[in-house]
Amino acid sequence: MATQKPKTPAKKVAPAKTAGTTAGKATAKTAAKKTVVKKVAAAAPKTAKAPVAKKAAAPAAKKSPVKKAAAKQSTSKPTPEERYNMVATAAYFIAERSGFQGCSADHWIAAEAEIAAKLC
Repeated sequence: MATQKPKTPAKKVAPAKTAGTTAGKATAKTAAKKTVVKKVAAAAPKTAKAPVAKKAAAPAAKKSPVKKAAAKQSTSKPTPEERYNMVATAAYFIAERSGFQGCSADHWIAAEAEIAAKLC
């Protein structure tokens, strides 16, 4: 026969306070403040804002081709792993063009030469 565990008593939770259950004096004071603020804001003279002048758009400066060429040359060299993957991919496509005939070492050497030419 299994023993039953004693039930733990339920925790008592205090009811949440709402705006209507707060002290009547505090509610009356905040309501009075709100109405005073509204009356003062309505009585204040409204000043017209001065129109803001729009800035003229500056013409777009044209980039010189020298800067574009310099940006292309500033790319970093690939890591050895990236270079290996580039050569492997190039060797595959070289072998595919030859119908996968010939020596794979020849395809690899041709791929290395092709990648070296593109990177330098």
